[in-house]
Amino acid sequence: MLQQNKYNLISFAGEEYTNYAKLEITPKPDSILRVMMIYKPLKKPIEIKKQELKQFERIGFSVVEWGGRQVD
Repeated sequence: MLQQNKYNLISFAGEEYTNYAKLEITPKPDSILRVMMIYKPLKKPIEIKKQELKQFERIGFSVVEWGGRQVD
């Protein structure tokens, strides 16, 4: 999908995603990393502000969720 576009605007959703898409896991994890990559196809490059991401530390039983989707 991404490779079909000459350019892609890519960002990573934060709390707006995790607050909306609740996650319940049993047994309860010690640490959770949820990554939702959002991309938008572009016809030409654009200037964007660098996105700051929090560092993740795995502790004990860790769950990593990875996903992505296109927005228009």
